[in-house]
Amino acid sequence: MSSVAVLTPESFAEHRSGLKDQEITGCVPEDEAYIPTYLEAFPPLPEKGAPGEKAGEPASAWGSKIRPIKASVITQVFHVPLEERRYKDNSQFGEGEEAKVCLDIMQRTGAHIELSLAKDQGLSIMVTGKLDSVMKARKEIVARLQTQASATVAIPKEHHRFVIGKNGEKLQELELKTATKIAIPRPDDPSANIRITGTKEGIEKARHEILLISAEQDKRAVERLSLEKAFHPFIAGAHNRLVQELSQETGARISIPPPSLPKDEIVITGEKEAVALAVNRIRAIYDDKKRKTTTISVEVKKSQHKYIIGPKGNTLQEILEATGVSVEMPPLDSGSETIILRGEPDKLGPALTQVYAKAKSVMVVEVTAPAWLHRFIIGKKGQNIGRITQQLPRVHIEFTDGEERISLEGPTEEVEQAQAQIQEIIKDLLVRMDYTEVIIDQRFHRHLIGKNGANINRIKEQYKVSVRIPQDSDRSGLVRIEGDPKGVQLARRELIEMVQRMENERTKDLIVEQKFHRTIIGQKGEKIKEVRDKFPEVIINFPDPSQKSDIVQLRGPKNEVEKCAKFLQKIIADLIENSFSLSVPIFKQFHKNIIGKGGANIKKIREETNTKIDLPTENSNSEMIVITGKKSNCEAARDRILAIQRELANIKEAEVAIPAKLHNSLIGSKGCLVRSIMEDCGGVHIHFPSEGSGSDKVTIRGPAGEVEKAKKQLLQLAEEKQVNNFTAELQAKPEYHKFLIGRGGANIRRVRDKTGARIIFPSPDDTEQELITIVGKEEAVRQAQKELESLVKNLDDVVEDSMVVDVRHHRHFVCRRGQVLRELAEEYGGVAVSFPRTGVNSQRVTLKGAKDCVEAAKKRIQEIIEDLESQVSVEVAIPQRYHRAIMGPKGCRIQHITREHEVQIKFPERDDSAAGQEAPPHENGEVSPEAEFVPRKCDIITISGRAEKCELAKAALLALVPITEDIEVSYELHRYIIGQKGSGIRKMMEEYEVNIWVPQPEKQLDVIKVTGLAANVERAKQGLLERVKELQAEQEDRALRSFKVTMSVDPKFHPKIIGRKGAVISQIRKDHDVSIQFPDKGDEQQDVIVISGYERNVEEARQAIQQLVSELQEMVSQDVHLDPRTHARIIGARGKAIRKLMEEFKVDIRFPQPGSDEPDKVTVTGLPETVDNAIDHLLNLEEEYLLSVTETETLAAYMKPPSRYGGGGGAGGMDDSSGGPAKGFVVRDAPWNAAGNKAPDMSSAEDFPTFGTGVAPKQASAWGPKKF
Repeated sequence: MSSVAVLTPESFAEHRSGLKDQEITGCVPEDEAYIPTYLEAFPPLPEKGAPGEKAGEPASAWGSKIRPIKASVITQVFHVPLEERRYKDNSQFGEGEEAKVCLDIMQRTGAHIELSLAKDQGLSIMVTGKLDSVMKARKEIVARLQTQASATVAIPKEHHRFVIGKNGEKLQELELKTATKIAIPRPDDPSANIRITGTKEGIEKARHEILLISAEQDKRAVERLSLEKAFHPFIAGAHNRLVQELSQETGARISIPPPSLPKDEIVITGEKEAVALAVNRIRAIYDDKKRKTTTISVEVKKSQHKYIIGPKGNTLQEILEATGVSVEMPPLDSGSETIILRGEPDKLGPALTQVYAKAKSVMVVEVTAPAWLHRFIIGKKGQNIGRITQQLPRVHIEFTDGEERISLEGPTEEVEQAQAQIQEIIKDLLVRMDYTEVIIDQRFHRHLIGKNGANINRIKEQYKVSVRIPQDSDRSGLVRIEGDPKGVQLARRELIEMVQRMENERTKDLIVEQKFHRTIIGQKGEKIKEVRDKFPEVIINFPDPSQKSDIVQLRGPKNEVEKCAKFLQKIIADLIENSFSLSVPIFKQFHKNIIGKGGANIKKIREETNTKIDLPTENSNSEMIVITGKKSNCEAARDRILAIQRELANIKEAEVAIPAKLHNSLIGSKGCLVRSIMEDCGGVHIHFPSEGSGSDKVTIRGPAGEVEKAKKQLLQLAEEKQVNNFTAELQAKPEYHKFLIGRGGANIRRVRDKTGARIIFPSPDDTEQELITIVGKEEAVRQAQKELESLVKNLDDVVEDSMVVDVRHHRHFVCRRGQVLRELAEEYGGVAVSFPRTGVNSQRVTLKGAKDCVEAAKKRIQEIIEDLESQVSVEVAIPQRYHRAIMGPKGCRIQHITREHEVQIKFPERDDSAAGQEAPPHENGEVSPEAEFVPRKCDIITISGRAEKCELAKAALLALVPITEDIEVSYELHRYIIGQKGSGIRKMMEEYEVNIWVPQPEKQLDVIKVTGLAANVERAKQGLLERVKELQAEQEDRALRSFKVTMSVDPKFHPKIIGRKGAVISQIRKDHDVSIQFPDKGDEQQDVIVISGYERNVEEARQAIQQLVSELQEMVSQDVHLDPRTHARIIGARGKAIRKLMEEFKVDIRFPQPGSDEPDKVTVTGLPETVDNAIDHLLNLEEEYLLSVTETETLAAYMKPPSRYGGGGGAGGMDDSSGGPAKGFVVRDAPWNAAGNKAPDMSSAEDFPTFGTGVAPKQASAWGPKKF
């Protein structure tokens, strides 16, 4: 680690004082105070532009220069002539596009813009804001409000980079300054023309600036000199002074590569004459040094090279400056130790002496110290080492982690002193410090540390030691304790004891259903607290509810954990036993009887059976009563509830035995079958046993007659299900399934229609992939099984057959990685079709598989060949510009046509040259009607397939060619259709998959063009017309809402009508859905209120305001005089007390403003009676608070501290022990000491008037009212 210099209090005091005592001359003795002169104490301000002032005069006490303060906000005004205005609709000035553009620019730049129209219809624009904002706003205004022109200016290609400037800054500045857009060709573009776009004035300015830059560069020259690298230091001079002088003298810029860069080239740039002069001077230096200098080589240890180089090469520069000799050092990464000295022979000797002196000026020493002691040597926050580095600032001390050494580097004497001090610190630490290491299993580390480090921090503080526990990532068990020897041993013993206790601990996991966790924990953790109090040594951890885990962890001493586990298991067993649940269906009309009067019956059953009974709500359709508790108790409660029902009505219960496998089919989808029986039989209850119980008993409960009827229907339904529910299973290889099903399900449908049985094939997720299930009547199932078995048997008989296929058709079957062959194998029971290899001139194709599959595959191959032989090619001429639209996203439309019509579609190669020659479309691809379409090669799309299918595909392709249709829409509605930032029109284009073109605003056309597929265009047209209707309706509604009424109301009532924070007026606006405008401060008619909205609403709002005004006119205002000292108490903290008082008495109370002529006048406004009551209450409060104020002031008079001038609070006079009044601040040679002037009398009340007397003022202090 690096050493740190520490600033001590002594050095800091010395730094602050600026001068040491012995350096101050002309001092007076310490016992006499120095009296400054008037000019020293109060230096005069500098005079601006004082005549005769010299540049070399010293700066005054107020500084050498006062920088002028510039305004941060500027204003620019410029004019746009009528002929250059982009928007010339004068009827809408201030509301049209110009205003919108200006608002957008203001939001984007932060500048303020004001528009005004001149008499010549030109536009005057005033832009105010910060300089940067104004320049940006001006550029945007010119681009968007002024018609744009363009021009080119040609300058040499090499001058372009000077126009651009560093990081494009010059170009940006130029664009802002001239309010133009400047386009500079790319470096790889041979063109030298720069294009300028903007206003005529701006273009001229930009053109002038660019030509100026080019002209300036024409005067400049660049010269490159290749001189030996070894002579560069002589040209640069010590600390680059010589080259700087050359630059100043000649005016040229000289660039010498740094020593680390292996380049010989020196670059000189500037005016041609200056460059030529600089080149001559540099060549003269080079020739002189090459002639006069010689070299010597010396060997110096590599470790000492850095001391010769010095920080940032300063030492080499010092040698060059002192001796004129250049020292060439080998690269630090090379192994060479040879140093070359180059210079005049008589100067090489002194230079060599300096090199050796610098090499030996620094020494490196290593001090051995145990690694664990390093941080104690450094000290807390570097205190110990800081003390050394402060005394010996040139010594660098470095500690290496994990190594038992400390490196010291610096001047020999200082390094020896630092070494002695560090060794002394090490010796002292070894005497009073010790360490020990303990191996502790890593799993105990976090328990040793404790929550938030509680355990380990306690040990550290108690025994004054440092305990280092390794990180989990280190996977180490070594714990190190360092500190006082006695403390180390005690801490070690305690850590070992903690580990032993933890080793005796046991962790046990209890499986507890998560639903019981909250019950075990109890409300606010009360129940689990009882368990923890009973077993204090056991830690019980419940999982987080979001984890959905059932594991509860117990940790602690083995015996205690076992006891706690048994206790918790007993609690869980009780919870499980008491969580048995039972549902009892009871007719809804009997629920009130089961509850009883005031809940007497249900309460009794709950208490006697010790169960929880939940009834459905009255408005619920459910008839189920849920009983929870122990199983035996639940059954007892159920019997009692059923007994109540039987007593109240003739209820009968019957049981029917129906096989469990039929239960689901009898219940039906979502219980529809069983519900229909219950409804048909007068609302009987039919109860099926729970799934998985294996019970066949179905219970029917209800009125006697209805139970019999339901029983009969249920048995009849069960018999039908039994007959139609016969099942048989069949085994068949999975590859046969597709063949058994047939193409489009033809085979399996034939078997189903013939037998009436239902055949179920396994899904891909089923484990039994070979199992086919047949369901239906027994006879039908048997017949279907027989047919399927014969089909499977035929498939098991493998045969091999062959057929002849013309060689020209082979490619169709084997192309696309054998896609057609794979489809044949999947469709026809895994039949293997083998075509001869490429290059073998054979037409024989082999088929191997089940006999029926082979025959079916041969038939299918023959069909494919017939299709191929009957294929034709049809050409469709569609302009190339529509091809991409026809293909659709990722070619989806073409893929759909090829699949549907079984054809191949080939698009031509794109011809970009032809596309360039193509007549440009007018809007959205629509060409002029008179332009005749002449197909080219790039327009022809080829369709291959059967003739009839090719025709269908051709028709489908032509249907995809987009059309354009004009829809008449009023120009005024265009901006509403476009929507905010184009959102409305984008939504329509996405919804209808069309392109919608809206003409430019300045054209003011009443048409919108829609381009796309015919069907989509028609849909878009309907949608657009519907939108137009909506907008027209909105316009009508706006017209209705624009009804306005003005009413005259005395301005003094306006604040009351508005209310606190606008509450009253907001409520009126909300209630009547109107807009209410009050006059602005500068308006002539201050009494006019404007209400706008629907006519009816406006009238209602006007009446509401009129009524409010009538009420206000009845109010009176009355003044009451209250002592100002009580105002703060009456108002209360943040006005809370006065607000409460105003609400209570329904009045408005106004207190005087600070500095008012009548500080005690309080105005109360309201109805006459409420005003009187409020005033009485205020006078009572004043009387009450005045007593408290008087007491406080009396006490303050006695507690007041003495005056700073020796006064005793106005009554005690001068303090005799003070030794006379303070002398105060005294200056010599003051103006009032001059002849004829008289010093002011400080005791005169006229010259120095007092600000109040010793009595406390009645007004509130500057710090606000006192809080009592």
